[in-house]
Amino acid sequence: MPEPRLTELRKFIAPEFVFGPGASALTARYARNFHASRVLLVSDPGVMEAGWTEQVAESLRAAGVTPVLFADVSPNPRDHEVMRGADIYAAEGCEAIVAVGGGSPMDCAKAIGVAQANGAHVLSFEGVDNVPEPGPPLICLPTTSGSAAEVSQFSIITDTGRSVKIAIVSKTMIPDVALIDPVLTTTMDAHLTACTGLDALTHAVEAYVSNAHFAITDQFALSAIRRIAGNLLSAIRSPGDIEARSQMLLASLEAGLAFSNAILGAVHAMAHSLGGLLDLPHGEVNALLLPYVADYNFDACPKRYRDVATALGVDEAGLSDTQTRRALFDGLVRLKNAAGITSTLGQLGVDENDLAGLARNAARDPCLLTNPKSAGEDDLRRLYAQAL
Repeated sequence: MPEPRLTELRKFIAPEFVFGPGASALTARYARNFHASRVLLVSDPGVMEAGWTEQVAESLRAAGVTPVLFADVSPNPRDHEVMRGADIYAAEGCEAIVAVGGGSPMDCAKAIGVAQANGAHVLSFEGVDNVPEPGPPLICLPTTSGSAAEVSQFSIITDTGRSVKIAIVSKTMIPDVALIDPVLTTTMDAHLTACTGLDALTHAVEAYVSNAHFAITDQFALSAIRRIAGNLLSAIRSPGDIEARSQMLLASLEAGLAFSNAILGAVHAMAHSLGGLLDLPHGEVNALLLPYVADYNFDACPKRYRDVATALGVDEAGLSDTQTRRALFDGLVRLKNAAGITSTLGQLGVDENDLAGLARNAARDPCLLTNPKSAGEDDLRRLYAQAL
């Protein structure tokens, strides 16, 4: 894969964001900056149970902003949930949206905004640059360190009719502001910490080897890989360690800025297909697929994967490409296993009879366009089979 020249024109997009403990306390100030007196507060039952949704709601009320709660969001948000949220936004006379949660509430909130603003069904926006009008002001507060939906131009929604996750990719999906507070991530349990952290790792690796990468995304991607390698296990073992939580949230942010601009690859194309069919946890599926896809892609950009190996802490000095390829595969497997992600796709409920349909859907996913190596249905089916 040829390296891009610095003389080529490149675009980098990112929202305004505030990072650090206490950032969530600024929610009401930003809502008022947008002249919003009523906001749709999008969350989910788990985040509500943790107390973060009500904490944000209280801060809004104290500033004279009325929150209208919408928390009927599934772990992989459905198209009908988006449309229900858009109906509530309109019926309640909301003027902005605040999302509190992981990737699911934030993706749902993004989609609610554009569905409401365009008066169209969310599925009509599938693909790249298919959103005519931007949504209303959107403030995102992540409670996980993985999806980076708070800074990305992606929204992933389940098409329940086709049992597949669709990608809506547009700069109109980028939130207006992200309030990135590591304190909000301290209530994640060990499994969620592992899944979201490995999701961020996948974002960083796929962005770094993407055929749309460039110098700025490279810096963010490699930094994210180093941070995750150095801090993920500490965040899992010591959930209240605010330094480890901050490092993981910063890694998620860096990976998000990288993949939002360099896009992704085969891991995400395959994971979207799995999530749509079987409603599997996105971060866990990414972690299972990443070693196999890295092994498949390696010969397309061995220098880039050597950089990934080094950032991950794999000593590839003096190794041949063949040896580095194996060492990287082993290093990725070792990290996911140490994080407690040890299942196979088969143990998660995937059957060999599912593979052809999964490969067919994955082959249509826009994330496949930036994979560094061409992958057809047969290739994708073989990769799924390896992860069984």
